[in-house]
Amino acid sequence: MEESKMILDVHERPKLAKWIVLAIQHVFAMFGATILVPILVNGSAGTEVLSIPVALFTSGIGTLIYIVCTKGKSPVYLGSSFAFIAPIAAAYVKGGISGAMTGVMVVGLIYVLVATIIHFVGKDWIEKLLPPVVIGPMIMVIGLGLAPSAIGQIGLSTGTTFEWKPVVVALISFLVTAIVMTRAKGFLKVIPFLVGIAAGYIASAMMGLVNFKLIAEAAWFSIPNFIIPYVHYVPNFSALITIAPIALVTLCEHIGDHTSLSNIMNRDLIKDPGLDRTILGDGLATFVAGALGGPANTTYGENTSVVGLTKVASVWVIGLAAFIAIGIAFLGKLTAIIQSIPEAVLGGVSLLLYGFIAVNGLKVLIKNQIDFDDPKNVTVAASMLVLGLGGATISIVSGELSVAISGMSLAAITGIILNLIIPAEKVETKVEEDKTKKENKENKEKKTKKVKAKA
Repeated sequence: MEESKMILDVHERPKLAKWIVLAIQHVFAMFGATILVPILVNGSAGTEVLSIPVALFTSGIGTLIYIVCTKGKSPVYLGSSFAFIAPIAAAYVKGGISGAMTGVMVVGLIYVLVATIIHFVGKDWIEKLLPPVVIGPMIMVIGLGLAPSAIGQIGLSTGTTFEWKPVVVALISFLVTAIVMTRAKGFLKVIPFLVGIAAGYIASAMMGLVNFKLIAEAAWFSIPNFIIPYVHYVPNFSALITIAPIALVTLCEHIGDHTSLSNIMNRDLIKDPGLDRTILGDGLATFVAGALGGPANTTYGENTSVVGLTKVASVWVIGLAAFIAIGIAFLGKLTAIIQSIPEAVLGGVSLLLYGFIAVNGLKVLIKNQIDFDDPKNVTVAASMLVLGLGGATISIVSGELSVAISGMSLAAITGIILNLIIPAEKVETKVEEDKTKKENKENKEKKTKKVKAKA
């Protein structure tokens, strides 16, 4: 790839004031999704399984681990993975907190194993397993799959009572972000999401949508409720098998996000720092998260979107964002302030963020010149999109063991299997078809010339 055309490249450090503001923007980009995972897991399980401060702490620590493993060559932020929401809740029901968190740790170890194999054997096998025709639709499923979340935050989901205030707030957040992103100059142009969130928050406060009581009652300092799952661990295979297969999905997400970021930066991160290092960093981060009672980590498309839209790829900015996230985990008052941001504000900016993720999946297909005249490629991509977005679920029950595969998991597995078993179109056939098309075109041009000559 050519040299990166970022405003700030990977190893460039901005001046202090800009550094802080750029880092805060990344914190806002990841914050909504990172705290939403524990909220949704707790809601699914019917009790508190995951702690928001712990999720923030482990996302920050995980990001720093990733930066060390990749030698500071990849501006990726790690946050709570949406792919694990249902599996963690299900594993908790089957094996308690130790079963659920040990399952997360096993996923991290699977990552480490894959990274080790890639280091010694090479990445050709994983490229064959996960080619662009699988990764592209997978990224699109991730982005479009999050779309209902943004619509729900705004308050426009089917069956909900229409309320004009949240919609107006979301519209203000969206328009300010879009206008700043497309029309602003100088430093403002690189912090569109921060400006959009600030504008939305002010509008929310003026309309009485901000819960200031939550801020007033929060303690200034609090220690996150860390849980060490293996202290009283009781082996539970059913809980482990519920979570472990999700590693396949998040590996797709990992490769997809790094491919997307490579396209944004015009630099091949799969080669340097290398897929073995990026997967190792992600795996160790997830293992540590599970060991502390936090959700599994994954590369965050939201922050990749921020890098793409702001053209700031500085790892220094990502690292400071990680430290800020760790700090917020201990500051009850600050956590409360950020938690007080109405969902409509986050929904407004998420319209751009989630859409950008989906568009990057499309860019992967275009960049790799995937031929959709080939029936095999059409079959793989179409099946993944419909299954991934259609809510399909396959449940496997055997005695007390039950495993449900749905959404991103089902789309990824289906895409991989179809790509491996469907034979590619014969090269000879395509050559003959191209030759026939060329001959037909030449004959048509000759006839046109003869007609013009007679005239």
